[in-house]
Amino acid sequence: MTKTFKIRSNQKNHLVFLAFTLLLIAGACRSKNQKTEGPNTSKEDNLYLGQKPPGSTPEPFAPGIVTSEDWEVSGVFTPDLNEFYFIRRDANKEKQEMVTLTNKDGQWHETATAPRRGQPFFSSDGETLYLSSWHRKRTETGEWSEMEALTSPFDTLPTMRLSVSDKGTYFFDEFKPDITGDIWYSQFIDGKHEEPKRLPNTINTGKSFHPFIAPDESYLIFDSEREGGYGDSDIYISFRQSDGSWDNPINLGDKINTEAWEACASITPDGKYLFFNRTVGPAANENDGYENVDIFWVDAGFIENLRNK
Repeated sequence: MTKTFKIRSNQKNHLVFLAFTLLLIAGACRSKNQKTEGPNTSKEDNLYLGQKPPGSTPEPFAPGIVTSEDWEVSGVFTPDLNEFYFIRRDANKEKQEMVTLTNKDGQWHETATAPRRGQPFFSSDGETLYLSSWHRKRTETGEWSEMEALTSPFDTLPTMRLSVSDKGTYFFDEFKPDITGDIWYSQFIDGKHEEPKRLPNTINTGKSFHPFIAPDESYLIFDSEREGGYGDSDIYISFRQSDGSWDNPINLGDKINTEAWEACASITPDGKYLFFNRTVGPAANENDGYENVDIFWVDAGFIENLRNK
């Protein structure tokens, strides 16, 4: 004998309400987990790996995605902000590798790793990836060409970072065996780079490294260990004067610089944020350098404040 059940009117209303509530919950869960751009999703939400931008106090960048309890340095974005490159130790902590994170359809993915060679820096059009004394070009398919050495004399210089202005001027450091170094530049004139010239002593003290040149060459950011600093290497900025000379470097202060090692600073292509490295742990041993280095970022509005002083 088959039993039949008659649902009363108030029971029907309860079931309809329950079903509607479950649909709302399911929709909310989908919205929370879905990062793909939609009609109600701003492109701004997907910039910078979806991270909340920092204020005037530096913060570790993308904890758990980029920043970890190990060693990461030299984080830079492509000019369209759709790719992020940085250097980390591999899983065995034996070698260093360059990692590429790519924004595809509103979601960030780790798309490539390769053995480290130099520090990444992009031309302003995004068509060239500089890796110290080497470079790669974008192909028609959007992929990178094979690695090629820069032309002489840049192919033989012991360079850690080479940066490029919109004019094509190279600014790069010379790393010497005694752990000292200076910053040099080479202008692009008549289709070729001139013989490198050393920047003046206002910039160079024998321990000046990792230059970042502003696209318009109006300022230079670099790290240096010098008298009056906070301890280890600090980050400085020097503004170019109307006569082409470089003003005395300004220490970026105790929010950015600490007793620890701060270095490898750069500004995002949109000019909004400063990225840099900071040690947050002790040295592993004398030969292995620092055990834990993280990538930090901070609002770059201070640059215009310093320029206008």
